[in-house]
Amino acid sequence: MEKQNITLSLSKEVLRRVKVLAAEKDTSVTAIMEKLLSDYATHHEGYRQARQDHLELMKSGLDLGTDGVASWKREDLHER
Repeated sequence: MEKQNITLSLSKEVLRRVKVLAAEKDTSVTAIMEKLLSDYATHHEGYRQARQDHLELMKSGLDLGTDGVASWKREDLHER
């Protein structure tokens, strides 16, 4: 996979903490950021697809077995 450099500005404290974590995990700050950003993008892509799927389902409607005709009266459902 081809890589591209970017410029990222972080507070010194956050960068220090991430460097410590990277050293503890025997990895790099770049690897941590790539994993976090990849997970973030995957999560939002999945959400977007699920939303689209549900919108299409709502448009097509569901078969409730009534052929669109209610076989009951309101009074039957709401006893008083």
